[in-house]
Amino acid sequence: MKLKKLAWLLAMVALVFSLAACNAEGQEGSGDSQEVSIGYSGPLSGPAAYYGESTYSGLEMAAEEINEAGGFDVDGQNYTIDLVSLDDKYLPNEAASNAQRLVQENNASVVFTPHSGGIMAQQVLNEQEEFLIMAYTSEPAITQQGNSLTVAIPPRYDGYIAPFTKYAMENHGKKIALLPTSSQYGKDWTSHLEPYWKEQGGEVVFNSSIDFAKDTDFFTILTNALENDPDVIFIGGPSQPTAKVAQQARELGFEGGFIIMDQAKLDEMKEVTGTYETFEGSVGVNPLQFSDYPGTDEFVEKYKEKYDKVPGSEAGFHYISAYILVEAMKAAGTVDDAHAIRDAMQQGIEALPEEKQVYDIPGITEEGNFDVVQSMAVVENGEIKPVDLEQ
Repeated sequence: MKLKKLAWLLAMVALVFSLAACNAEGQEGSGDSQEVSIGYSGPLSGPAAYYGESTYSGLEMAAEEINEAGGFDVDGQNYTIDLVSLDDKYLPNEAASNAQRLVQENNASVVFTPHSGGIMAQQVLNEQEEFLIMAYTSEPAITQQGNSLTVAIPPRYDGYIAPFTKYAMENHGKKIALLPTSSQYGKDWTSHLEPYWKEQGGEVVFNSSIDFAKDTDFFTILTNALENDPDVIFIGGPSQPTAKVAQQARELGFEGGFIIMDQAKLDEMKEVTGTYETFEGSVGVNPLQFSDYPGTDEFVEKYKEKYDKVPGSEAGFHYISAYILVEAMKAAGTVDDAHAIRDAMQQGIEALPEEKQVYDIPGITEEGNFDVVQSMAVVENGEIKPVDLEQ
């Protein structure tokens, strides 16, 4: 009897070890799921908080979707995303400090940053610290400096100068008043638009800028601009105050058109004025909700359900770039090697599922810009009219 019990016990022990071995064999190479830290440094408080929240929300939505789907596999290891966000208040020095902290304390090999000043500050150290900057800015200088670990996400703004100018001149006239945001970004935009406008036979009748951090009433500067009888006014900066500039210009009797720099979005501006008629004859970038890419409609509906508002391009570009980043990590076979991930970015773009194609991004340039198919929009008869730039 004792021998039978011993034999039964040994058989059970053998069975347990056998099952454990089978289970280990079935999961060979995968191991337990691990977290990969992806950093974000942006303005989550202060005057630019709305903009920062718009950029971060797209990133957050993508990370949550990826994790809920079970993560992703890289070289046989499963990963989920630990999205670590830090507030830089739109200050370049804070953005640089945040990036260093994300790399050293959280082992982040990738940091998303949505403003050119912060990106440039991070570029002083990112090649030495070996982390990839996913840069959300249309400033051409970001990639022209030859930084090997920077990827610029949205279209460069200099691609809009010619079509915006053509539309404004053909529909309104050749006299322009320049009233952009006083930030470095606004100055750079103006430095491209002003000479091109003159090259096309146009005249600059007023040239100033608006500090949206300080100014809330624009009647004085608009009155001075309108005394010069412009046909077109160049405006831009965050959507909400930019809309107020246009609204006050109309209240002062301006009947011409607006060239709106790409930071401001027509659909977000309409939320301030209540109607697109305020921006009649304007030209700007095409709002995401009026785009027609394979993944746009699904993304817009999911975003509205989650955040109870219509997403802008900031959310859309961060969403799609997160998925491209994951595909690049899979293609590179690493979540740690920033250079390998950057080198695999084209493969990441090509592997992007169709339902995640919120924008049309065929590839990445040698300089490091996503080669986004640009589109613009005009306001005619009180409605948004998308325009294909290739036509």
